[in-house]
Parts: sequence; structure tokens; C-alpha cells
Amino acid sequence: MKFALVTGANKSIGFEVAQQLAQKGVYVYLGSRNMENGIEAVGKLKEKGLNNVEAIQLDITDDGSVIKARKEIGKKTKALDILINNAGIYGGYPQTALDSTIDQFKATYDANVYGAVRVTQAFIDLLRNSSAPRIVNVSSSQGSITFHSDPNYKYYDYKGAVYLSSKSALNMYTVVLAYELKNTNFKINAVCPGYTKTDFNGHRGPGTVKDAGKRVVKYALIDNDGPTGKFFSEENNPETGEIPW
Repeated sequence: MKFALVTGANKSIGFEVAQQLAQKGVYVYLGSRNMENGIEAVGKLKEKGLNNVEAIQLDITDDGSVIKARKEIGKKTKALDILINNAGIYGGYPQTALDSTIDQFKATYDANVYGAVRVTQAFIDLLRNSSAPRIVNVSSSQGSITFHSDPNYKYYDYKGAVYLSSKSALNMYTVVLAYELKNTNFKINAVCPGYTKTDFNGHRGPGTVKDAGKRVVKYALIDNDGPTGKFFSEENNPETGEIPW
């Protein structure tokens, strides 16, 4: 049995990813900042007959919480096969380059960038114990500098200095991490789940959490011949999925 940790998994896309992984026989540690919400989410999955799920208190912006989660999971398994860095925030408004506050940038980067770094570094030893470790950093095509410098990009006018730049930074971390682990069995990719209707965007997205979950899970379960150090958005490239940084 494979073991996975999904951050921010008590609702929306993270919950769906946890559900789909559990449906495929993976034992899922469902990370939730609020433990009560995590336990409630696990209860919903168990009502569906998915007993291979377990709630873990995990606030990715809190060093102590991350360390505690690592210790708890380490008591239960010697290896972690899959890490899904899903938790993140939008960062509030305004999101203009001239009016966004430094506090906005700090809070957003703390979750979207430093959070992924904290969790990855904390769990890397358990991931190294896996024969086929996978890391998926849930990103956004909105973090593509290539797209946002192209006036023909469909979301060209949807700029956001805080959120977009945080995802660009996460993308670079993905590239460097994949490079450092290129001579191993690690497969590390950035995946955009698509513009999905969730609490995150006020339920404005046209996509479903089911489709978003499939896109993330696909790269969590790729075989040893699969890609690493790539950026995927099937919404923007239905053929191969790969999009430019």
C-alpha cells in the first residue's frame, strides 16, 4: 500500500484529491489546519466506505505544527510515497503591484511558497524511504510568466501581483527541487488543477473539483518513466498538458 500526505485536504480540491487517492487504494493522511474540520472530512470519506484515511493536524505556516505532523506520521509509517502540497491562500485584495501591502505578500508567500518548502523539507526523509516518491506542488497557470507576458493569453487581463508571483516562486522551487533530485526515483511536478469552482475563488470557476482532483492525482501516481520538473495545465493544453513557465 502506498502512503500519501495531502495538505489543505479538509475541503475543496484537497479533499477531492484525498478521496480519489483513497479510492485507488492509497492510505491518505489528510492534513488540516483545524483538526475538527479534518476529522469531519475523514468522517465523510468513511461514510463512503473509504477507511484508508486519517486526519493530521497540519498548519503549513507553523514550524511546530509541521514538525509535530512529521513525528506523528513517522510513528505510523517508515515511508511516504506521495506528497501533495495543496494548501494555499489567494492573499486578499487589492492585488495590484502598487497597492498590495507588504503584509499581503508576506502572508501569501508564507502559505503558498514557504509552506510547501516547510512541508517538503520536513518529510523528505520519509519520501526518500519510498521506492517511487512523488511530489506534486499544486500551482496555477496564472503563475506562468510566459502566459502573462502574452497579450493573447485568455487570462492576460486577470493580473494579481501577490497570488500570481507566489505561484511563480513555487514553480521555481519545483524546478530546483526536481533538479536536485534528478538522479533519484523522485518525480516532482507543478500541476494546475484548472479554474475550479471552489470557496477559494467565490465559486466562480467553471471547472469541477472532480476534474481538478483527477489532474493532480494523475501526476501523484505516474510511473518511473513519467516526467519530472515540469509544469502541467490540462485546461490550457489538453493534448500534452505541459505549459511554459
